[in-house]
Amino acid sequence: MELTSKQRAQLRGLANNIDTILHVGKDGIGENLVKQADDALEARELIKGKVLENCMLTSREAAEELAAATRSDVVQVIGTKFVLYRPTHKKDKKDKIVLVSDKKRKA
Repeated sequence: MELTSKQRAQLRGLANNIDTILHVGKDGIGENLVKQADDALEARELIKGKVLENCMLTSREAAEELAAATRSDVVQVIGTKFVLYRPTHKKDKKDKIVLVSDKKRKA
């Protein structure tokens, strides 16, 4: 799913209030980190990560690699931090993130 600019802006706003829960270190992106990110995305839909100084990857590279591994979208990358989004598969989740629609009306 490709995010529109309005949806991306909405998610960026929501990401301001969440804590960083993923840390990419010198080991890079391994199986455990992908599992942790996958579980967090399923539970929260929106997660924030940070690339530590001793990591060989840039923030953009780490975010894109994790997004591909977890089938999520990169919302933003700023400095050493990045935000990932993936809608949950749980139908009964109470506080699901509802994205704005970006429909352009024809005059």
